[in-house]
Amino acid sequence: MNGLLVMPIALPLITATVALLFRSHASLQRWVGVGGMAVLVGSVFLLFRDVHLKGIQVLQLGNWDAPFGITLVADMLTMLMLGISAIMGLLIAIYSVYDIDRERERFGYYPLLHILLMGVNGSFLTGDIFNLYVWFEVMLIASFILLALGNSKNQLQGALKYVFINLFSSLLFLFGVALLYGTTGTLNMADLAVRLPLIENTGLVTAIAMIFMVSFGIKAAIFPLFFWLPASYHTPPVAISAIFGGLLTKVGVYALIRVFTLLFTQDVGYTHTILLWVAGFTMVTGVLGAASHFEFRKILSFHIVSQIGYMIMGLAFNSALGLMGAIFYVLHNILAKSNLFLISGIAQRLSGTFELKQMGGLYRHYPFLAVLFLISAFALAGFPPLSGFWAKLSLVKAGLSLEQYVITAVAILVGLLTLFSMTKIWMSAFWGPVPEKGVPEHFGKETLWGTGKLYILVVPVMIVAGLIILVGLNAQPLLEVCLVAAEQLLNPQTYIEAVLGPQ
Repeated sequence: MNGLLVMPIALPLITATVALLFRSHASLQRWVGVGGMAVLVGSVFLLFRDVHLKGIQVLQLGNWDAPFGITLVADMLTMLMLGISAIMGLLIAIYSVYDIDRERERFGYYPLLHILLMGVNGSFLTGDIFNLYVWFEVMLIASFILLALGNSKNQLQGALKYVFINLFSSLLFLFGVALLYGTTGTLNMADLAVRLPLIENTGLVTAIAMIFMVSFGIKAAIFPLFFWLPASYHTPPVAISAIFGGLLTKVGVYALIRVFTLLFTQDVGYTHTILLWVAGFTMVTGVLGAASHFEFRKILSFHIVSQIGYMIMGLAFNSALGLMGAIFYVLHNILAKSNLFLISGIAQRLSGTFELKQMGGLYRHYPFLAVLFLISAFALAGFPPLSGFWAKLSLVKAGLSLEQYVITAVAILVGLLTLFSMTKIWMSAFWGPVPEKGVPEHFGKETLWGTGKLYILVVPVMIVAGLIILVGLNAQPLLEVCLVAAEQLLNPQTYIEAVLGPQ
């Protein structure tokens, strides 16, 4: 029993409660919000050390033995996801100090941000498929309110699209959970992994697997279920767009990886072939959507879709190298994608718009911001030696080793089209001339480090850019940890025995 397993859930809840007590004291609420994230980072890294040294950690809440009680499980995949979400939560909380207006703070921005992180962390830690549904609903409620805070027309339209399609996903999820329980008599994921292979009606199990694929596919924004994402993620303040773009779809990817390596492995030839086709179409449609738009955040939103395709491709390969590449890609993408959203917010504050056709001159007046953009953009496109290069190289190697030449070629082509989209942003917003009309008076006069406190926005972007470079220049240790996570996924017996005991 490891009590640290409850901390990634309890700490955000405690922080949210304390922040609510300081609702009328904005500065104190900000300190509580940022401080709570810092404590969360520390607790996650303590738990990571235990998992690294001692193996999979399990906590049976209330001392009810599995499969009868509520189980929390931390394997290496869980810890990698917890670690990256805690780091990004802290950096986005710092960014929010300047980005989020006082009205949204008064209506509970920081408590909601921590409730959202609680749902995210609970999803990663739960060992029960029904509790995964519960944590998804916690995320949905918090994310819907965060999307709607501000009451602008675009926000409300985006929030409604977001919540309706995600409610449909939740209904499918609940339907799948009911079928699983009716078929096996259990909802504990380790116990399900034991019982599902014993079901004689393999067609029913495959049908249930497809229900979960659609439900989690909506949350992960895979083809053709992604249309809600670019309609909503560009509408709220940038800090909210960054946490959504970086983390929320990755929870859907995590759920797909978990259930299609632990539970639904009876008909891999069928389910994973569908996942492979879905991955290819997700990559292509997402990048084509990005190429056709000229609004900074909308381009980035379509790229979320495109990049999800790479992660699903690694899952579909169902090999150690493929899963390692998928996990590494998730970590890299959270860094690069979140940072690009944060940079778009700084660019908008300087130029007064997100529309590329109305932007220009950022490189000339703010060269440091341009460098930060290039680091994140080149990482997203897969340029060496940045983090994205190693992520795509791992997936390409996995594809070639399995003789999956078509999907590998698609992945390479989509990488080139990603570079085209990033070049479009560069040529318009950074390299292009300053527009003759509509430019704010402070453009070119206000420095990133001046009295306007823009440095509060720049510092988190610098840290993430530094992490992208660090991971790129020293990728081997993280690749090895991702390989350990992949091998644990492909050997579910280790997970089963950690939860249920020796079989």
